[in-house]
Amino acid sequence: MGRQHIRNGLLIVRQQKTGVELEIPVLTPLVTAIAETPSDHLTFLTTQFGKPFTAAGFGNWFREQCNLADLPHCSAHGLRKAAARLLAEAGCTEHEIALITGHASLREVARYTKAADQKRLAVTAMDKVKTRTPTG
Repeated sequence: MGRQHIRNGLLIVRQQKTGVELEIPVLTPLVTAIAETPSDHLTFLTTQFGKPFTAAGFGNWFREQCNLADLPHCSAHGLRKAAARLLAEAGCTEHEIALITGHASLREVARYTKAADQKRLAVTAMDKVKTRTPTG
């Protein structure tokens, strides 16, 4: 994945497992980081030899970086789960989350977002009940 995958403010990628194309808006902090990063390669992240990572190679590299940072509980796969949780805590629906994370199953999204901020979501839900009109 590289700069060529960003068009009109959207990151456009095709899921490897499903073949589904995703168009995801790129937030300003990421746009800034990309603009400030050297662009010598077609991919954002490369190995120490300047080659694109394989999926397994990236996972291994990320694991090493987590271990070096004393974060043994973190993983590359955890980034997807963290994104799903962040979206849930922002009030996104399971459908909206699936469109960003690329999940084909809402059941999987529900599993990923189970740890979302329960208290905040419960307060929001009760606020909806309080503001409901007598006619529904």
